Amino acid sequence: MHKILKIVAALLGVLGIVSLVRIISAGDDAIKSGESAGLVDPMAFIAYAILGLVLAFVVFFVVKNLITNTAGLKNTLIGLGAFAAVILISYLVSGGDPTQYKLQDGFATDGQSHMVGTGLVAFYILLAVAAIAMIFSGVKKILSK
Repeated sequence: MHKILKIVAALLGVLGIVSLVRIISAGDDAIKSGESAGLVDPMAFIAYAILGLVLAFVVFFVVKNLITNTAGLKNTLIGLGAFAAVILISYLVSGGDPTQYKLQDGFATDGQSHMVGTGLVAFYILLAVAAIAMIFSGVKKILSK
């Protein structure tokens, strides 16, 4: 498996280098004017392929680790539950904004405004938790010396 991955990585790397050399040799003016769109597309395809492979491997190994490590699964589920609780609390606490916000294709709805408020409140809650955790960790470290 390791050899196959190394070969695939090498092939994608060579294809990326060849694509990059072709793009550089075409020049900026040709790319900007759209004459060499055929040169940029393969590079984008290679980038999407690499992104897809990386995401597939990350998901595979995370799921594999969660299945083999039940203690890790328990901690992961606790973390997901805590995050869901923060989002739920944020949704319940935040309210819609009566101000009409203009978007490109009209105005923001009350639901969109409510979701933005939810995101902001969740950010503030998580920021406060992170700050408290850092302060607690620093004080604990100082007191243990």
